[in-house]
Amino acid sequence: MRVAIDVSPLSHPRTGIGNYLSGVVGGLARVGDGRHEIVPFAPTSLRGPGRIRQALEGVDVRPRLWPLPASHATRTAWSRLGHPAAERLLGRFDALLYTDWMYPPQRGGLRSTIVHDLVPLHHPEWCTPRTISMHTRKYENAARTCDVVFTNSRFTAEDVAVTLGVVPERIVVAHPGVRTSFVPEGPHTDLGRRYLLGLATREPRKNLAALVDAWRLLEDDFALALAGGEGWGSSDPLPDEGLLRLGYVDDDEVPPLLRGASVFVFPSLFEGFGIPIVEAMACGTPVVASSHAPLDEACGDAAVRVDPRDAHAIAEGIREALGRREELVAAGLTHARTFTWAAAAATMLAALEARS
Repeated sequence: MRVAIDVSPLSHPRTGIGNYLSGVVGGLARVGDGRHEIVPFAPTSLRGPGRIRQALEGVDVRPRLWPLPASHATRTAWSRLGHPAAERLLGRFDALLYTDWMYPPQRGGLRSTIVHDLVPLHHPEWCTPRTISMHTRKYENAARTCDVVFTNSRFTAEDVAVTLGVVPERIVVAHPGVRTSFVPEGPHTDLGRRYLLGLATREPRKNLAALVDAWRLLEDDFALALAGGEGWGSSDPLPDEGLLRLGYVDDDEVPPLLRGASVFVFPSLFEGFGIPIVEAMACGTPVVASSHAPLDEACGDAAVRVDPRDAHAIAEGIREALGRREELVAAGLTHARTFTWAAAAATMLAALEARS
């Protein structure tokens, strides 16, 4: 089977969607084991090819990349105009898997996509106009044209069925995996004092302001380290000696940062799955996470759950995690081992093969 995969999101600094995509491509290349040809492709920015090749370093694939000065406009036009067919650029394929940034036309073969969440539909106030426009058009196309819609969790699968009207037979859950660098052994980041960690793009739904408020309620001598890109719509909290703004952290720096943290706190108001939760567990770090239902699968029974809108509840959850550290670390390591990219890729290939 020849499978073409849109890897456009890998042209930007990686966050959750990019990490899911790179994990899936790597998993497909390994699980395919020579029986399947995986063809990553992307119309991308002029800087994009370097970032995409770096994200896929060590993966046995040959990306087909077309650097363009107006790549977003090109992807949008290609999707909306509906021509040329992807086969004109890639040759014949058996299946096409597109992601969040475009929905390219095709003449034949299976058609599939990945839906990570439906935040732009449920909470447009948490999204930019560009995100709303891009994702809602993609959702409509997916519901109308796809043979398979892959989701990252059972929660998102149910949401896709109810909100987009996709019949359950066309929806397949492929949980994300944990990258091999996320293990408890290895370097630990030293920030000069004990620290709590928040790791997320700074945007409204990530709810980092509530984490800052909770940290200020703690009497213990912990710093609060906030790592993640600038995002949008968020204001800086008031200056504080113990508040460490780390900004965007490269992938290879994340595992040491997680290992060095006393507690990882994830107070997000809405997610599709919550990959950082499982990555923190895999690094041997106790987790405090939002009680928001989509995080149930990522958390299992291995995290302290709290009301993300209540700073006092978050603070109490952090105290609980510190007190139960040994128990939570052991449970988290066991839980994290159940998530692998090989399993995600095998699920996807099996779904495509069954429909071919």
